[in-house]
Amino acid sequence: MPDFSEAIVHAQSHEVPWPRDPSADPAHWGVHHADAPPFNVLRGPVHARGGVSGVVFLRGEEAASWGEPARADLTFSVAKTYLALLAGVAHARGLLDPAETIASRLPGIGFDDAHNRAITWAHMLEQTSEWQGSCFGMPDEVEHHRRVSHDPKPPQGRKGERRDLQAPGRYWEYNDVRINQLSLALLHLFRRPLPEVFREAVLAPLGGGEGFRWVGYDDAWVEIDGQRMPSVPGGSHWGGGVSISARDQARIGQLLLDDGVHAGQALLPPGWVRRMQQPCAIAPFYGWLAWLNRDGAMFADATRESWFMVGAGGHYVWMDPVHQAVVVVRWLDPARAPGFVTRVARALRG
Repeated sequence: MPDFSEAIVHAQSHEVPWPRDPSADPAHWGVHHADAPPFNVLRGPVHARGGVSGVVFLRGEEAASWGEPARADLTFSVAKTYLALLAGVAHARGLLDPAETIASRLPGIGFDDAHNRAITWAHMLEQTSEWQGSCFGMPDEVEHHRRVSHDPKPPQGRKGERRDLQAPGRYWEYNDVRINQLSLALLHLFRRPLPEVFREAVLAPLGGGEGFRWVGYDDAWVEIDGQRMPSVPGGSHWGGGVSISARDQARIGQLLLDDGVHAGQALLPPGWVRRMQQPCAIAPFYGWLAWLNRDGAMFADATRESWFMVGAGGHYVWMDPVHQAVVVVRWLDPARAPGFVTRVARALRG
C-alpha cells in the first residue's frame, strides 16, 4: 500500500488562508470581492468550514483519509462538474443532445436572440458559449476577462470590463454567470430541482448524500408547472452552491474513473465520461466542465491522463486512470497544491 503520510502532512501544514467562519472576517473569505460593485456581495448563504481534509481511493477502496472526510463543506466550482454529470443524466433520458441548440428545445429562457440562439449544450459545457444576458440580475460582463489559476492564456483586460463577444464556440472564458444560465436551462429540462435529481441519480446509487446540500441564491427562484423551484449556481462565487463531504467527492470521482458505471449500473450514458475528457479545440486544457493535464501544464508530476475538478478555496478532486486513484483534498492553500500533487504522485509510483 502506498504511503501518503508525507502528502497528508504537507496538506495539513498549508491550510488556505481563509477564516474558518466567514462571518468572522468576511473581507477575507470567498472570491466575490474581486467583482466590481454592486456585484461584490454574497447573494446566497454560506457557512463555517472545517480544516484541511481529504481522501484517497485506490482501485475503488479507501486507502487514506485525513481531517474530517465526512464533513459536508462548500466546494465552490467543483460543482460545475456536477452540472456536466446532470447533463449526462439528461442525455440518457433523451432530454438533450449536446450538439443541439438550447433555444430549439427551451425557448423563452434566454437563448432566443440572434446571438444566443446559436449556442449548443456543448458550448455551455466547454465554456465557449459566449452567452450574453443577465441571469437573475447578474450580467455576463461581470465575468468578462475572468482569470483563474489554471487558465494559461495571458490577461486580455480588467475583470468586469466589457469586451466584444465572438461567435459561440470561438472564445473560451471561465464565466460563472454563464454556468448559472446552464444550470437554469438544466432545471427547465428536468422540471425538478437539480439537487433532487443529483441526489437520486448520482449520490444515492453511490451510497452517498449524507449532509449534501445544493443551495441557490436568495432570489433565484422560478415557477415550473405551477411549482416554485430554486435555480442553483454551479459554484459558490456569490454564495450558495454545493456542500458535500470529501468521501462523497471521492465516490463521484470513482464513478468517473469507472466510466460512469457503479455496481453494474450505468449512472451516466456510454461515452459521456470519455467525452468530458476530450480537450476543447480552442482550450485543450479543458474538457466538459473539468480540467485536463494532457501536457502536464496543470500539475507537472501528475500523469498526463489525470483530470481534475477544481474549486476556489483549495478544493481538488483528482482522477488518475493510470494508477486507478481518486485523490480529494480540501481547503489546501492553492499555492501549495503542486507540492501536494508531487508528494501523492511519488507515493503512487512507489
